[in-house]
Amino acid sequence: MNKQLIALCMGGMIMGACTSSPQKQAVPMVEAETSEEMYMLVGSYATPNEEGIKVYRFEERTGDARYVSGLKGISNPSYLTPSPDGERIYAVGEDEGETATANAIRFDKEQGVLTLLNTQFTKGGAPCYITLSPSGKFVLTANYFGGSVTVFSLGKERELLSGAQLVSFVGNGPDKERQTQPYLHCVEFTPDARFLLADDLGTDQIHVFPVDEGSADGVSSFLLNQSEEYQVKVEPGSGPRHICFHPNRKFAYLINELSGKVIAFSYDKGKLAATQYIEADTVGAKGSADIHISPDGKYLYASNRLKADGIAIFSIDQETGTLTRIGYQLTGIHPRNFIITPNGRYLLVACRDSNVIQVFERNSQTGLLTDTGRNIQTPSPVCLKFVR
Repeated sequence: MNKQLIALCMGGMIMGACTSSPQKQAVPMVEAETSEEMYMLVGSYATPNEEGIKVYRFEERTGDARYVSGLKGISNPSYLTPSPDGERIYAVGEDEGETATANAIRFDKEQGVLTLLNTQFTKGGAPCYITLSPSGKFVLTANYFGGSVTVFSLGKERELLSGAQLVSFVGNGPDKERQTQPYLHCVEFTPDARFLLADDLGTDQIHVFPVDEGSADGVSSFLLNQSEEYQVKVEPGSGPRHICFHPNRKFAYLINELSGKVIAFSYDKGKLAATQYIEADTVGAKGSADIHISPDGKYLYASNRLKADGIAIFSIDQETGTLTRIGYQLTGIHPRNFIITPNGRYLLVACRDSNVIQVFERNSQTGLLTDTGRNIQTPSPVCLKFVR
């Protein structure tokens, strides 16, 4: 989030790499090679008169992309999440005040066309993350300036129903500029579908809610068990942002925006235990953003903004889950979000302030990245999602 900060970059280094000469680096074939195309959806900052969400066809064998269509009508549809079947897309409208929204969108996968289904207000400012519950009955937003989580039930057409549940938080942190109140930045369900994790940048903790979708009958208040909520606290001044899980479901990794550290956790039945803190941002930029793991579970990637914008690369110990930093790939300005193709061959970076999506080829043996030069020019890209 943090649109108020000014993105900086080290001029001559923006498109280079800190690892090795990328033009000479041989990239082995990956284990899951495929020639099938898939859709890539791009969320961005845009006015309702602009195509805030764009649809591309992406060829994950070659790394080529072509524009298909776009959707107007939503203010700042920065973050997206697709349903498992890809027929519905849910998008935030990241306005900072009372006009902030969540949006349900119908996706015609035959034609590659999006149609706005309906819109509801989140009642919390600047929703910057949206997710779908494991059962597909609920949609949740993390509201950054609202310091809250909004829970929507879905109707028969999988539209957003009114009467959403708003879960608000209180508190602050030691950073007098960035932690004056709760700032919710991410809501993710655990792999066992038993808990919701809500990352709070403002209070240096993860809120953990038991969930019960089995008894949910379309009333959103049944999803989160607020009476049994508990918190996982991290180092003061960390600023928790995004969290992801290892494919083995035993490890979780949290990127912290302010400290620039990745925290490795062991995970078991709702319990997160920190096992390691390691720096992704080594220059004190206070702009770490996104985090993802390669499909084979061997490498972790974390993006940093505001100084030396780029991607920190780590290897993962498969027994302990601990990380070893192995490289750093410089990118365009403000790499807010990135995504790895299902076959693991490409890593695509949404560089918001460079107005470009960069396509990097990923070496499956070393984890390092090579800039392919196949840049996708698009205004203020923020979020990338694939749909089959």
